[in-house]
Amino acid sequence: MWYIYAMSRVDRNNPIRSSASESRYTLFEFDREFPDDAACLEWLVRYRYPDGIYCPKCEKVTKHHREKKRPSYSCQFCGHRVHPMVGTIFEDSATSLRLWFYAIYLMASTRCGISAKQLERELGVTYKTAWRMFKQIRSLLTQDDEPMQGEVEVDETWVGGKPRAGEVRTKQEAGKWKDRKTPVFGMVERQGKVAAYVVPNSRQASVFPIVQQRVLPRSLVYSDDFPMYRGLRHRGYRHQSVNHSQKVYVMGDVHTNTIEGFFALLKSGIRGAYHAVSPKYLQTYLDEFAFRYNHRDAGERGMFSAFLGRLPTASSPETSL
Repeated sequence: MWYIYAMSRVDRNNPIRSSASESRYTLFEFDREFPDDAACLEWLVRYRYPDGIYCPKCEKVTKHHREKKRPSYSCQFCGHRVHPMVGTIFEDSATSLRLWFYAIYLMASTRCGISAKQLERELGVTYKTAWRMFKQIRSLLTQDDEPMQGEVEVDETWVGGKPRAGEVRTKQEAGKWKDRKTPVFGMVERQGKVAAYVVPNSRQASVFPIVQQRVLPRSLVYSDDFPMYRGLRHRGYRHQSVNHSQKVYVMGDVHTNTIEGFFALLKSGIRGAYHAVSPKYLQTYLDEFAFRYNHRDAGERGMFSAFLGRLPTASSPETSL
């Protein structure tokens, strides 16, 4: 008996997204939008010069034509040359522009980041090149400095390795081990943005200047019962705390679960993708995770749009030769 199977009418190159899917920008869509270096350069020109390229010689916005043998454009009237990659992370790089865009796509597609070693494997470049690309892309992911207000949670944590079995036997040894970790102070605006900073220690002199710089006066600040936070009222803030030392973690609206959730995401990401982070570079990792958290509701391309949106726009005189 012969069976005839009908071919599916589903377009395999355009998968149907479920309404519950978090996917916003797939590999198929990336390949269609950025198939080669020329498409990436065209996008960069449109992004950096949304109103057209200004020619300083002609003293007006003029039409610029792409030059064949170099990633630059020249004015159709005077030949003045413009280099769109100057002033960006792509400047002075011999790596394909599409590989740069693909590296940004890879880093934006993972919730907890991707290591330089994984970039090396995915892109087929040397580790030195992958590390430079990784570092340059992450330099875009800075924290915003907008003030927080309303209900704000604050907390501190320590980032570093865990002791091996039997290495810590007493409270004194536990204290010494904690001293080897790096203190981090974090703040989160409920239903809003997060900020996290490496601090020298968890004392008022290190923490309160950050709070006063980022949180508007009269805001309601939630914390645990660490004695340091008692001084918040004297600095113009309303303050409520939850008694963690008595194993009380929620009292109505009083809790620090939001900032603790961010810290958990940070630590699991470091363990999973990076394994270990030195204190020297920890702030850049805090910036990355805060950026991802703050742009979790990014636009059409999702996190990829947020990453690309950090590339600088430019006026022609700054990027022309």
